[in-house]
Amino acid sequence: MGQLDNKVAVVTGAGSGIGKYTALTLLEEGCSVVLAGRRADALLSTIAEAGPAAERALAVPTDVGKPDSVRALFAKTVERFGRLDLLFNNAGAGAPGLLLEELTYEQWQAVVDVNLTGAFLCTQEAFKIMKSQSPMGGRIINNGSISAHAPRPNSAPYTATKHAITGLTKATALDGRKYDIACGQIDIGNAATDMTARMKRGVPQADGSVAVEPTMNVMHVAHAVRFMATLPLDANVQFITIMATKMPFVGRG
Repeated sequence: MGQLDNKVAVVTGAGSGIGKYTALTLLEEGCSVVLAGRRADALLSTIAEAGPAAERALAVPTDVGKPDSVRALFAKTVERFGRLDLLFNNAGAGAPGLLLEELTYEQWQAVVDVNLTGAFLCTQEAFKIMKSQSPMGGRIINNGSISAHAPRPNSAPYTATKHAITGLTKATALDGRKYDIACGQIDIGNAATDMTARMKRGVPQADGSVAVEPTMNVMHVAHAVRFMATLPLDANVQFITIMATKMPFVGRG
């Protein structure tokens, strides 16, 4: 018996990294999970690692920045599982590390489409389902990132969208009250994934230097999401920060 037996979750960006390991953790807890992402092969690869729990998983290739694609994702979720209890808005993208003044409009817009518009579109569809199902309600968890607090050099699109996610989280938590929809945010720093592999070689710092940064096991993130997901709907983790203890975030320099 798992803590999430008979619950249904949608995880975006589930083909790799944080989304992958969170989806697998939710499956281990008895949850049925719809895995969304752009690459079908990556989603199916994640499901293949779930063992017997794979029978409770559904892969739905999705571009979260496109309304039609998002509507299809949630329609297939209800068609297969009948309800929705949890949405993890995890899909994310970054722009090349260029000087702010050299970024193109297209590079800016691509990040906004995935990180912010995608989270909004998924939240909107989740609301429609959660407020009309019985029992009513559900939980939405947004992946905010340490960048929701402070920028890295040359990261204007990513940082701006992650600050905006904090506003979306607060608005969602407020607007969801009347439907028993809880919304919280997890801000993650230096989880060891393919995206953060470069930190072991050194990344730019605020003072202009390049330094190697510590990372942490990505499973700590998955377990934090699991904790948030297993709370009853009358309790909510509004914001949680989980980070590599020695990463250069707390302090100056």
